[in-house]
Amino acid sequence: MRIQINLAREPFRKDRPVLIGSAVVAALLFGTLALLLSLAIVDRQASRETALELAKITRQQGRVRAEQAKIDGALRQQGNTDVLDRSVFLNALIFRKAISWTRIFADLEKVMPAQVRVVTIRPQVNARNQITLDMTVAAENPEPVLGLIAKLETTDVFGSTSVSVITPPSQSDPVYRYRIMVTYAQKL
Repeated sequence: MRIQINLAREPFRKDRPVLIGSAVVAALLFGTLALLLSLAIVDRQASRETALELAKITRQQGRVRAEQAKIDGALRQQGNTDVLDRSVFLNALIFRKAISWTRIFADLEKVMPAQVRVVTIRPQVNARNQITLDMTVAAENPEPVLGLIAKLETTDVFGSTSVSVITPPSQSDPVYRYRIMVTYAQKL
């Protein structure tokens, strides 16, 4: 029978793997800390550059606003206001005059079914200089008008279409009447 005698104060432990593992984890944590510090420094530097660019753009915007206020002040003078109003009015007239009736009818002829006739047509120009056609069309049956609406929406020249009023046949007027609003992309 063998008796183990340990003369050391503390019994023997295998601490080396734990110490090596702790050293490796500490090294990884230190590397991660270094990486995070370098990223923080780079981010801080980028935010400084961004703040400088923002300040530069803000200064430029202030100069542009001052110039705009100066120009607006000059335009608001009595003589200049009259000229500006007249210029806007004449430009609007020229733009409306540039709408070609021949072109409108040529484009409508491409999509208009034979059974549908145009009763009235009014081109209108909105504030964004887009042309809208306000048309009243008539047909003996609703199907050709529905075909016309479908063709209008699929062409490149005409855009969105909406029907605002449908009038059924009566004793004095034996046709269906449709009031159609359609956007028109005429090249001016």
